[in-house]
Amino acid sequence: MKSMCDKTTRDELIKRINSLNENSRAQWGKMNVYEMLKHCTLWEEMLLGKKQYRQSFLGRLFGKIALKNMLKDEPMKPNLPTVPSFKISGKGDIIAAKAEWINLISEHGQKKSWEFVHPFFGKLTDEQAGRIAYKHIDHHLRQFGS
Repeated sequence: MKSMCDKTTRDELIKRINSLNENSRAQWGKMNVYEMLKHCTLWEEMLLGKKQYRQSFLGRLFGKIALKNMLKDEPMKPNLPTVPSFKISGKGDIIAAKAEWINLISEHGQKKSWEFVHPFFGKLTDEQAGRIAYKHIDHHLRQFGS
């Protein structure tokens, strides 16, 4: 499975992000392209340790079970629930939002370890974090046809 730990994978994702524009429309879900870009930026900030989140109560109960399913080598399903603190609403500068997200993705090349707690899955290993990060990005890029 692809991982954010791999530079070739990061480069592929950046190319896909660059194909997004103000005319990109969601094939499922309620987000517009700007909301998706900002949502993914928040996710990258969490992954890079720039923002900290606690594991939810439901995550403590079911997170590890759901993690096993999430790590399967298949795309994420459409319309999965979003962590409430990652919900964004509104419109904004798509070019700036893309640049911000791409800069964060580029930081993964310098990251030595991804010790962080996901709000639902809990503490992840570096391998798990890299795989889930790829799946999350791929999910949203597919959502917008990229």
